[in-house]
Amino acid sequence: QKQLVESGGGLVQPGGSLRLSCAASGFHFHTYAIGWFRQAPGKEREGVSCISSSGSDGNTYYANSVRGRFTISRDNAKSTSYLQMNNLTPEDTAVYYCATANFCGSSLFWWEYDYWGQGTQVTVSS
Repeated sequence: QKQLVESGGGLVQPGGSLRLSCAASGFHFHTYAIGWFRQAPGKEREGVSCISSSGSDGNTYYANSVRGRFTISRDNAKSTSYLQMNNLTPEDTAVYYCATANFCGSSLFWWEYDYWGQGTQVTVSS
């Protein structure tokens, strides 16, 4: 019954913003780190960000390509993680996934994550 459901994707113009949500159920959400990943057609799966179970300073990680533009957060009372994406470019176009891990790895390797949602499409185009 463990489940992760992404939402909030859609079509946005370059320079715009989107806020993705990852809603969890069926497990103790607050004990897990949450990672966000993305995959564009013809490209490898790429780690975007990760937040630890606490989400305190020093417990978040970002890919260089999104640092300064994206912000990861979580609301344990709602069993939900968020990815705020600002100043979007066409290079951000991808299917975005959230996933669980015991701990964040600074390199954001996708194979370190255990359970995945189905993804939500983000398209950045004028």
